[in-house]
Amino acid sequence: MIVLGLTGSIGMGKSTTARLFADEGVPVHDADATVHRLYAGEAAPLIEAVFPGVIRDGVVDRRELGTRVIGRPEELAKLEAIVHPLVRRAEADFLARERGGGRPLVVLDVPLLFETGRAGAVDHVAVVSAGEDEQRRRVLARPGMTEETFAAVLARQTPDAEKRARAHSVIDTSRGIEAARDQVRALIAALTHKG
Repeated sequence: MIVLGLTGSIGMGKSTTARLFADEGVPVHDADATVHRLYAGEAAPLIEAVFPGVIRDGVVDRRELGTRVIGRPEELAKLEAIVHPLVRRAEADFLARERGGGRPLVVLDVPLLFETGRAGAVDHVAVVSAGEDEQRRRVLARPGMTEETFAAVLARQTPDAEKRARAHSVIDTSRGIEAARDQVRALIAALTHKG
């Protein structure tokens, strides 16, 4: 089974690209979705113990938690020490399940693949990219996004040019969804030797 690590900086179209892989029948493990589930489940009391007052109706309030960790490396490290092991356990369960099912290819959608040193844990790295101007346009169009928050997120991420240089493949989303879909299909064919 080939494990493809899909990554890309904020606003590059990684989530949409992950859906394109799923549309083609490739199982996708979404690290962000796993974090959302954990914030509503087993991670919530662990996070509340370290960051009192971030729970609303039994779920971690991501916005409130963000105010406590963005731009504060020590606090972010505390959060990551709680969340990352839980995400990795969910990922390992996913890989074991799909390997048992005889899948030829799976995708690990990991936004911080390079930043967390995980690139060596996958067989192939694909970076989703769209260019700096397009990225800025997409991100600043998001509800509640500010230049300050965008800058703080970018500061935590490996620069796009470095990601592209370190990747095995680049999926360019700047030309629209159908062009991205064609690139996804070509990559699946190349990795599974079909087509």
